Amino acid sequence: MNRRNFLQSTLVALPLAGLASAVSGASHSSVSRNNPIALSTYSLWRFRNEELRDLHKCIDIAAEFGFDGVELLLYQFEQNDLLSNSYMQSLKRHAFRQGLPLCAMSTHQGFVTPDREERQRNIDLTIGQIEICARLGIPAMRVNTGRWGTSGSFDELMANKGIEPPLPGYTDEDAFPWVIEAFEKCLPVAAKHGVVMGLENHWGLGLTAKGVLRIVDAIDSPWLQVVLDTGNFLERREEQLEEMAARAFFVQAKTYYGGGQWYELDLDYDRIAKMLHKHNYRGWVSLEFEGMEDYRTATPKSLKLLRDAFSYQA
Repeated sequence: MNRRNFLQSTLVALPLAGLASAVSGASHSSVSRNNPIALSTYSLWRFRNEELRDLHKCIDIAAEFGFDGVELLLYQFEQNDLLSNSYMQSLKRHAFRQGLPLCAMSTHQGFVTPDREERQRNIDLTIGQIEICARLGIPAMRVNTGRWGTSGSFDELMANKGIEPPLPGYTDEDAFPWVIEAFEKCLPVAAKHGVVMGLENHWGLGLTAKGVLRIVDAIDSPWLQVVLDTGNFLERREEQLEEMAARAFFVQAKTYYGGGQWYELDLDYDRIAKMLHKHNYRGWVSLEFEGMEDYRTATPKSLKLLRDAFSYQA
């Protein structure tokens, strides 16, 4: 190669080498990402407004405010007797049209009872709930242990910080095997349909992180995981959030604009997000608004709060 050809080839190669270097460098640089943020329809159902109890309307509101997905509250189906397959498929179609996945469903069941027949009724109920999720294409379902039911009302339970005495003659130690056995009976159906049950820190035996993890560890199945609710620890909150963060499969995030309905917590979402990201949590964060402010102002404020906190470098 003569000197002239050599110089020409070198001049062409240098920009290409720089481009290749830039591309290589970009592939290794960090990229800013956000956890996807869902709107739990529980946030709207609470307002005792018939329009806001319409799940189609809830999906529209989630789309209007810019959420990434929707978590459905099953109680809204049951309360309005809307468990027909045609209604459920209309929800799936409506969410798809709005570009929003139905990412999870919150359900209720109760296994904290010495009555074996009652526990079996709740096992059957939970299996039916899993099948509803499967029909809707929902991959995760919030579950709880249930509770003793010795409080006079939910308001009384909240006044006692979720602490409830067992039935006479029993202790919580009696109830753990009941709950574990019940969830084990639901596992084959969950696995068949690809629906992960997520046990939440939600009163009863799930009042503490230790209680939740005791059940999940005893069952040791990929189809029973942990749902972390940021607003359900009323004692040793920071310590218990840390215990749950490493195991979180789904996160429910409470906000209280306008003051809480039962209580109000000062939740530092920057710190909570860092705690979860430290454990490589990349999953959904679902807003559960429990404040008294009008949803039209409180919901977008809550979304911004969570968006700002739940960003990370990938």
